[in-house]
Amino acid sequence: ADTSQSPKFNLLDMKRVYTHWDSGFAQKGWLSIFLANHDQPRMLTHWGNDAPPFHDISSKLLTTFVLTMRATPYYYYGDELGMKNIRFDKIGDYDDISVKNAYQNLINKGGDVKKFLEGLKLTARDNGRTPMQWENATNAGFSTGKPWLKVNPDYTTVNVEAQEKNPNSILNYFRTIIKLRKTEPTLIYGKYTLLDKDNKQVYSYTRELDGKKILIILNFSDKPATANVGFDYKNAKVLSCNYPSHSLDATLQPYEALILEF
Repeated sequence: ADTSQSPKFNLLDMKRVYTHWDSGFAQKGWLSIFLANHDQPRMLTHWGNDAPPFHDISSKLLTTFVLTMRATPYYYYGDELGMKNIRFDKIGDYDDISVKNAYQNLINKGGDVKKFLEGLKLTARDNGRTPMQWENATNAGFSTGKPWLKVNPDYTTVNVEAQEKNPNSILNYFRTIIKLRKTEPTLIYGKYTLLDKDNKQVYSYTRELDGKKILIILNFSDKPATANVGFDYKNAKVLSCNYPSHSLDATLQPYEALILEF
């Protein structure tokens, strides 16, 4: 089975849910926003695409989304590096009691163990619990002892030390967008308006505060896409893009993320 990517979530449902959440707190209260926690598989594997051609670029897209929504953003350790599902092959590698119980129940019923194990590679929450990847060293620099779960083999390249040194890394992009959010109140407090809601590839919205408008365009697909936001943005100021080059009058690149100011 191809386990390079989770079964595609429905982007229209995602837009509907996050827009509903925002509207519920628009006048009263304040929301939290996140795409991952300790009870979920890795954000990149579930919401993005951890296959090599799209690993970095789709991780940066997810960072753009979380940090440009009206809410307090939460990031789960390792997502700022693009850590992905480890995809264990053996049930013995898992520590999650719910997985062990489900496996035993399946054995008792004579179920399809192979299919179950393949499914866990995408859905098991132990995928999000592997040791933090600090450096290209024993146990990824996490511990000199034996960790409770195996370290993801990609720690040799996906680690803090390597990304600190690379100005174009996922970690440094994460820092850049955090800085942008901290210096731009519109991205914190601005009104959120969903655009192009029936677009199955692109999630677009504006944030508006005190006469300033910021447009966020996110291509959540591995194919080129077109955003139809209802107004011309060719002359907008580009605050951020997750690609080294971009064109505002061209088709969006796979997993392209744009933050534009008017």
